[in-house]
Amino acid sequence: MIELLSFPNPPNRVSFPEAAGLRHLAFQVDNIRDTFMTLQKDGICCQAVRIDEITGKEFFFIEDPDGLPIEFYAS
Repeated sequence: MIELLSFPNPPNRVSFPEAAGLRHLAFQVDNIRDTFMTLQKDGICCQAVRIDEITGKEFFFIEDPDGLPIEFYAS
């Protein structure tokens, strides 16, 4: 599943959230803790695992080489 969001008249700058351009890319994963540990073992800096206040599901972010956020979200 790909979720695309559009915002009327977003700011013309790269920042968080909802600036013009890519906000973030998200991947749904079966096991958030395994994904987190695998990325860390590969030397990728991960933000702390958090809980979505609406769904109660776990998620976390990393950054791509350009500093844009990539989200991993529990299925």
